[in-house]
Amino acid sequence: MYSNDNFSQWLGIKVVEVGLGFCKLKMQIRKEMLNGFNILHGGVTFSLADTALAFASNTYGKMSVSIEASMNYLEQVKENQIITAIAEEASLTEKTGVYHITIYNQENKKIALLKGTVYRLNKEWEA
Repeated sequence: MYSNDNFSQWLGIKVVEVGLGFCKLKMQIRKEMLNGFNILHGGVTFSLADTALAFASNTYGKMSVSIEASMNYLEQVKENQIITAIAEEASLTEKTGVYHITIYNQENKKIALLKGTVYRLNKEWEA
């Protein structure tokens, strides 16, 4: 999935680990990712979490697409920090999946939480 994901590659997201219903990603924060307060733009944090959601939910070979997501931002992130997203499956049915994504800074402190729901299409793909 990563090889076709140009946006995630452009962000500099690195895949650390992927398993059934699970994903761990890392990303280093660059200057162009900062907002007007010189801290990480929330959209970048959301993009990392959304990518983790996509990678974890598509590990079963059945195409899944996000239909809902809600994020809480807990801490600021500065330039050059490395953040890690861990996506874990909370629920899986034939049609939907619910995932919890936690984002940590390099000191292993939680900086954001995302709960996402995916719709599982009746379409197979090679995971």
